[in-house]
Amino acid sequence: MTPGLVSAVPALPLQLGGLLGQPLGQALAVVVAIAVVILVGRIALKIAWRLVTIAAVVIGALLVFSFFGINVL
Repeated sequence: MTPGLVSAVPALPLQLGGLLGQPLGQALAVVVAIAVVILVGRIALKIAWRLVTIAAVVIGALLVFSFFGINVL
Protein backbone atom coordinates (compact mmCIF):
# COMPACT_ATOMS: atom_id res chain seq x y z
CA MET A 1 0.00 0.00 0.00
CA THR A 2 1.09 3.52 -0.62
CA PRO A 3 1.72 5.85 2.36
CA GLY A 4 -1.19 8.10 1.38
CA LEU A 5 -3.58 5.15 1.32
CA VAL A 6 -2.39 3.88 4.70
CA SER A 7 -3.08 7.25 6.33
CA ALA A 8 -6.54 7.42 4.70
CA VAL A 9 -7.75 4.04 6.00
CA PRO A 10 -8.44 5.20 9.61
CA ALA A 11 -10.50 8.12 8.29
CA LEU A 12 -12.71 5.83 6.18
CA PRO A 13 -15.45 5.36 8.85
CA LEU A 14 -15.67 9.12 9.25
CA GLN A 15 -16.12 9.55 5.52
CA LEU A 16 -18.82 6.86 5.44
CA GLY A 17 -20.61 8.31 8.47
CA GLY A 18 -22.96 10.31 6.28
CA LEU A 19 -23.62 7.28 4.10
CA LEU A 20 -24.50 5.08 7.07
CA GLY A 21 -26.60 7.85 8.58
CA GLN A 22 -29.26 7.38 5.91
CA PRO A 23 -31.87 4.59 6.16
CA LEU A 24 -30.63 2.89 2.97
CA GLY A 25 -27.06 3.03 4.23
CA GLN A 26 -28.13 1.43 7.49
CA ALA A 27 -30.05 -1.24 5.59
CA LEU A 28 -26.95 -1.96 3.52
CA ALA A 29 -24.86 -2.28 6.69
CA VAL A 30 -27.39 -4.73 8.15
CA VAL A 31 -27.49 -6.84 4.98
CA VAL A 32 -23.67 -6.97 4.85
CA ALA A 33 -23.53 -7.97 8.53
CA ILE A 34 -26.09 -10.74 7.93
CA ALA A 35 -24.08 -11.95 4.93
CA VAL A 36 -20.93 -12.16 7.07
CA VAL A 37 -22.78 -14.13 9.77
CA ILE A 38 -24.19 -16.54 7.17
CA LEU A 39 -20.77 -17.03 5.57
CA VAL A 40 -19.11 -17.79 8.91
CA GLY A 41 -22.02 -20.07 9.85
CA ARG A 42 -21.73 -22.02 6.61
CA ILE A 43 -18.04 -22.63 7.25
CA ALA A 44 -18.71 -23.73 10.84
CA LEU A 45 -21.54 -26.04 9.77
CA LYS A 46 -19.39 -27.57 7.05
CA ILE A 47 -16.81 -28.51 9.67
CA ALA A 48 -19.49 -29.70 12.11
CA TRP A 49 -21.10 -31.98 9.51
CA ARG A 50 -17.74 -33.57 8.77
CA LEU A 51 -17.13 -34.22 12.47
CA VAL A 52 -20.61 -35.73 12.94
CA THR A 53 -20.16 -37.94 9.88
CA ILE A 54 -16.77 -39.18 11.08
CA ALA A 55 -18.18 -39.87 14.56
CA ALA A 56 -21.13 -41.81 13.12
CA VAL A 57 -18.84 -43.97 10.97
CA VAL A 58 -16.48 -44.71 13.88
CA ILE A 59 -19.31 -45.55 16.29
CA GLY A 60 -21.02 -47.69 13.63
CA ALA A 61 -17.79 -49.61 13.05
CA LEU A 62 -17.36 -50.17 16.79
CA LEU A 63 -20.96 -51.44 16.97
CA VAL A 64 -20.37 -53.90 14.12
CA PHE A 65 -17.17 -55.12 15.78
CA SER A 66 -19.04 -55.64 19.04
CA PHE A 67 -21.62 -57.81 17.22
CA PHE A 68 -18.78 -60.18 16.29
CA GLY A 69 -17.40 -60.22 19.83
CA ILE A 70 -14.44 -57.94 19.15
CA ASN A 71 -14.13 -55.41 21.97
CA VAL A 72 -12.00 -52.51 20.83
CA LEU A 73 -12.51 -50.34 23.89
